[in-house]
Amino acid sequence: MDIVVIGAGIVGAACAFHAASAGLGVTVLDRGPVGAGTTSRGEGNILLSDKEPGPELELARLSRDLWDEAGEELGPGKVEFENKGGLVAASTPEGLAALHAFAARQAAAGIQTERVDRLDAFEPHIAPGLPGGVHYPQDAQVQPVLAASGLLRAAVRRGARVRTGEALAAVTGTDGRVTGVRTADGAVLAADAVVNAAGTWGGEVGRRLGAPVAILPRRGFVLVTEPLPPMIRHKVYSADYVAHVASSDEGLETSCVVEGTRAGTILIGASRERVGFDTTMNPAVVALLAAQACRLFPFLRDVHLIRAYRGFRPYCPDHLPVVGPDPRVPGVLHACGHEGAGIGLAPGTGALITAQLLGRPWRGADPAAHTGLLPDRFLTTGGVPK
Repeated sequence: MDIVVIGAGIVGAACAFHAASAGLGVTVLDRGPVGAGTTSRGEGNILLSDKEPGPELELARLSRDLWDEAGEELGPGKVEFENKGGLVAASTPEGLAALHAFAARQAAAGIQTERVDRLDAFEPHIAPGLPGGVHYPQDAQVQPVLAASGLLRAAVRRGARVRTGEALAAVTGTDGRVTGVRTADGAVLAADAVVNAAGTWGGEVGRRLGAPVAILPRRGFVLVTEPLPPMIRHKVYSADYVAHVASSDEGLETSCVVEGTRAGTILIGASRERVGFDTTMNPAVVALLAAQACRLFPFLRDVHLIRAYRGFRPYCPDHLPVVGPDPRVPGVLHACGHEGAGIGLAPGTGALITAQLLGRPWRGADPAAHTGLLPDRFLTTGGVPK
């Protein structure tokens, strides 16, 4: 079987890696460079801590195991893979009670959780007086562009081809089934299946494939400090982060997320707002994120920011990725809509897409166990996205 993967970000790279590992013929097509979209605009989160029990958490559990495998093959140092763990901090007793209840539901679903009464035992520089939190030892981090590049190189070693600088124009087909794609410059790539892994542009790519999906951009900012000696040991975020991730509000929402990198810089997030593809820098958002980070880690008041970057998360109305075959166009599969969780969910998504193509389980991914992510959940009887 030959497939074309549209998108050379982290999700497309993971789809190519697993499909090529299974012996499928793979061509990756992207209008830009490898990892130039949403992949290059995130923090590299591999999180279990922010997900309610359900379809996304199950995909995250699978992905977490596969990240360990991928890290071994790619070389942890080459992709800056770190099993650093996450620490969720509550600011009020009421918030702590809600966090404990949330963690209990996750623990019942098989996630490792640990209540923390003394946050400074985990993070010596955290603000004093906070009532407590929860430690998630399975949370990790990776450098996203290095990881996407590494997965694609591994896919190429298995026979895959990567074609960057070539945009998708349309799908080709016979009797209603995909036979390949045509690029904007007129080249035709034969394929038995096409995987839409176009991230924030998944809705537009789906439309060109004859299978539109409801993917919208959600803008977010990340701040970067000057390099420092090691000051923050874990990924640390406030307990309201989970609620903001799950929110469907269009307006600006911010919640504090702080973590260090191997280079010594500290990353500060996170903001979310639906403003289309507006790339305008917003100093007010930068100031708000910085103030929240300083409240969580007071030493940051004396630290310089060196830059702020922004990007777009591929948002679905129900906050779940769309992973699987589209019933409207045989041969089209979607692997998009991961919002801010695409880095963490990429390996599981790639394995699941491969299992769906093979018609059998692959690397722990069983299509029968992940039906809640299928694209038909968005379809009315007329086949139109809700």
